[in-house]
Amino acid sequence: MNTAYETLLVEEREDRVVVTLHRPEARNAISGRMIAELHEVCGLLEADPKLLLLTGHGGVFAGGADIAELLRRGRDEALQGINSRLFERVRRLPMPTLAAVDGWALGGGAELSYACDLRIAGPDAVFGNPEPGLGILAAAGACWRLPELVGESVAKQVLLAGRNLDAAAALAAGLVIDVVPAEKLLDEAHALLDRMARSSATALRLTKLVVDSPGAHPVADDLAQAVLFEGQDKKDRMTRFLEKRSRA
Repeated sequence: MNTAYETLLVEEREDRVVVTLHRPEARNAISGRMIAELHEVCGLLEADPKLLLLTGHGGVFAGGADIAELLRRGRDEALQGINSRLFERVRRLPMPTLAAVDGWALGGGAELSYACDLRIAGPDAVFGNPEPGLGILAAAGACWRLPELVGESVAKQVLLAGRNLDAAAALAAGLVIDVVPAEKLLDEAHALLDRMARSSATALRLTKLVVDSPGAHPVADDLAQAVLFEGQDKKDRMTRFLEKRSRA
């Protein structure tokens, strides 16, 4: 186990890397530090392509982005695409990626799971994108990845109507490959990776490259987010959120 990370637990195996999001004090919320450390992991996987298993510590995948950090970000930070650039990098990793999700996968946490090639869920998994309630949009891929994954109708239910997809709904929508008991989640995830590892690594890489070849359009996300990040509504909503949480 690599202990050089502050927000991740990273285990490097012969044919895969297992990454556990580890900010238990914040429901594994995606912070700037976690973004930087995930970039480091991407660098490793780009230099030495392996399968990636991504999961969360303590029965939670990731309870969203770090709201306190988002509140401080403005137009310039939105245009940097801090989250979207990372998630696009995850999406374009050479070898297949799998998110093992139990508990909350909200906001940026959901978008990180959408960036993976496959998802497997525990019974308590919940996917959702509540960003408009905070005065912003899901600008790290959900607005175009989620319709590709589950169809426009279900995606709009999540993105516009605030619907959360529990494990059963995620399975019915095709968002996850399977729902398994929580105590078997990682074992089943590794079994899935074992099955892929038995295939030709080169064939997997080329198949993924061809499937993903149409590309994406993160710039549109960043431009829209830049406008929202400058608005008073975003600041007010995030301030109220943080004040409410501090009183809880």
